[in-house]
Amino acid sequence: MDDIIHNGDPMLDSIPTIKQKALKINLNENIYGTFAEIGAGQETVRQFFRVGGASGTIAKSLSAYDKDFSDAIYGIEDDKRYVTQDRLKKMLVQETNLIEERVGRKKHPNKMFFCYANTVATIDFAKKFKGHGWMGIRFQINPNDDYNEIILHVRFKENIARQQQETLGVLGTNLIYGAFYKYHRPKKIIKYLYDNLEKDQLEIDTINFSGPAFKSVDNRLMSLELVKNGLTEAVMFGPDGNNLLPAAILYKKNILALRGRFRPVTKVNEDMYVKSLKLFEKEKKVNKDNTIVIFEITLADLENKGEIDEKDFMDRTKLLCSLGETVLISNYKEYFRLAEYFSMYTDKKIGLCMGVNNLVEVFDPKYYIKLSGGILEAFGKLFFKKLKVYLYPVLSEDGDIINSANLKVHPRIKELYKFFKFNGKLIDVENYDLKSLNIHSHEVVKQIKANKKGWEKLLPKSVASKIKKQNLFGYKGN
Repeated sequence: MDDIIHNGDPMLDSIPTIKQKALKINLNENIYGTFAEIGAGQETVRQFFRVGGASGTIAKSLSAYDKDFSDAIYGIEDDKRYVTQDRLKKMLVQETNLIEERVGRKKHPNKMFFCYANTVATIDFAKKFKGHGWMGIRFQINPNDDYNEIILHVRFKENIARQQQETLGVLGTNLIYGAFYKYHRPKKIIKYLYDNLEKDQLEIDTINFSGPAFKSVDNRLMSLELVKNGLTEAVMFGPDGNNLLPAAILYKKNILALRGRFRPVTKVNEDMYVKSLKLFEKEKKVNKDNTIVIFEITLADLENKGEIDEKDFMDRTKLLCSLGETVLISNYKEYFRLAEYFSMYTDKKIGLCMGVNNLVEVFDPKYYIKLSGGILEAFGKLFFKKLKVYLYPVLSEDGDIINSANLKVHPRIKELYKFFKFNGKLIDVENYDLKSLNIHSHEVVKQIKANKKGWEKLLPKSVASKIKKQNLFGYKGN
């Protein structure tokens, strides 16, 4: 065991169960706080009531189920919604403020205050919507310290509301225990959130750490942990480095996705982005103001000899975020799975920008052997009516420009390829930058590491300056 030991902790041999976790917290006279749960019963606080000794831990248990009461306590959200991150944050701040107001520090100088809160919508009666929710804890690790926060979003996979409620109670207890006893190892907090739970019960697709205890934590790395540990298939984060909820960002948006290694972003990537976006915005029913561009990196492209190279990952993400881009890290090796993922959140137009080499792989039957419907099943999911591929050309070894008209695909699917091209699913990027076709990112990285002159010309000016400023990709300066 590598748990933090607090003053007042009882000595227990092990804490493998939810009951033991709740009991350890209850028996610590210095851990004291509020539970505010909306939408799925009061399943988390129930765990603490049931094990005994809760009177010294639970200041208050609140469930403002009625919307009018909830609005009266926490205010009305601009979007009139209740299961949101903003709502959760209001709950956490208000309840911790009330503790500070109502519990005197002179009488209780050793108390470490906390507030646990959740706002949840469980599965509906028609079982059309599986249910989801926000959960978080605001807590101190020493009396009078500033508060730390852990906030996460969950998606339920179970089909019975009662089961979802019970799962939420276990998860909430794991979160509270992790906050107090694993805060020094935030990666472990993520792992231990699934104690006494199975991955087929729920999915955690967003998590953010903040506060003095987590000042060295980069939430982009934490998002990578979610994907790496199989807790979710994809995570998203914005320019500020914080994780974003994909459902909120992608909901009913026109989506243009660029898949790449972005190691680093070169003039080729820049040209692909600019030219494909212009073509995408010309499509019928594509509203420029309702369009989002996503830079997507698959987990497979982050692996080095079977392991994730975190330093390399951070170099890429820092660069993309500093450019103001929204980044998606996914477990989707195949393009059709990525398209399927986007279609869960939007019924608007979807565009995928890719190079010729990538498209050749898409039309290779070997990638679809495990599918019962083979390549036809995959293509049915990829080339649905509202998706188009914007194809960027490549320069052959002989100096020829290869595009959709002259690229060679597997002979057995030649006619299938012709079908999609004839039906306008493949759009060539024609106004491309010929000079950029000779740029290869792996060669650029070699030049950066060797400090060779001239590599800056192969990248957008802002990218080159950021690499130098942040010492990315092995840059050592002059």
